[in-house]
Amino acid sequence: MTDDLLSHHDVLLADLDGTLYRGADVIPGAVDAVRGAADRGVPTVYVTNNASRSPSAVAAHLAELGFPADVADVRTSSQAAATMLAEQLPAGASVLVVGAAALADEVRARGLTVTADADAAAAVVQGHSPDTGWRQLADAVVAIRGGARWIATNVDATLPTERGPLPGNGSMVQVVRTASGAEPQVAGKPAARLLREAQGPAVRPLVVGDRLDTDIEGAHALGAPSLMVLTGASGPADLLAAPPELRPTYLGTDLAALTRHPDELVPGPRPGWQVDAGADGLRLSGDGTSAEPVTDALRALCAAAWQQGAVRVTAEGGAAGRALAQLGLGS
Repeated sequence: MTDDLLSHHDVLLADLDGTLYRGADVIPGAVDAVRGAADRGVPTVYVTNNASRSPSAVAAHLAELGFPADVADVRTSSQAAATMLAEQLPAGASVLVVGAAALADEVRARGLTVTADADAAAAVVQGHSPDTGWRQLADAVVAIRGGARWIATNVDATLPTERGPLPGNGSMVQVVRTASGAEPQVAGKPAARLLREAQGPAVRPLVVGDRLDTDIEGAHALGAPSLMVLTGASGPADLLAAPPELRPTYLGTDLAALTRHPDELVPGPRPGWQVDAGADGLRLSGDGTSAEPVTDALRALCAAAWQQGAVRVTAEGGAAGRALAQLGLGS
């Protein structure tokens, strides 16, 4: 029987952008990894903080890219936010939606009414839309000051685009927070709600993602192990500086890590590398003897940095210097 990371779990709760694809491009090996997991009886639930697209649109995009995905396999923060509203409001209650049509559709699907009247709103739900402007944000502030409940689909400060990171829903939430003095309930990652809904009846979930402050922090909130992949938003420097609530259980170069033994993926001492702590930080030496020496160097550095609280790194020797260069780390 195979004793790899995948064999220890009964569902993958996978992030999308940065984990499975970047924009319109599939991350190499991601489709094969997800299909391989499905062939072994481990399904993937696609969990996204993006509230601007409907679950059917997300599923269609994933299927077009080659992933095995149906609408039932997708969980979005708009779904979680609408469910939270329905639990807290009477049927037919009026909700001011600051966000895309997909979010408004989810609100209506829970038996609630969408309103544009800030004074009549029993609640405000806020999700990302590229069309959100000052008037919508001002209406949200008026409604919240008037006593409306406030739920944010997510609080991601940025979102990835072809032009680099641009303001995400969290940046717009901050505008309303500043003007209203209120604090929203949060439906999406890193809150546990969305991941818990995605987990369903599974008992051994693995959260897979590329971003420390949503995917990995969300796994901690859920109480589940996590696999951090180096294909998206958070990088080596972020990992070295991560506080305990942002530290992944496992660290992989990409989703091929699912077929490796868990012990090989845990941050800690790795064959061929030595990390020494001194007054000036950490010093990496050695030549790495594994199949992926650079990621192994990072696993060793993370363990030392988390123990010592040091994030400044220098290299001793050519192999160590090349590893740090590939990781984007240095003195």
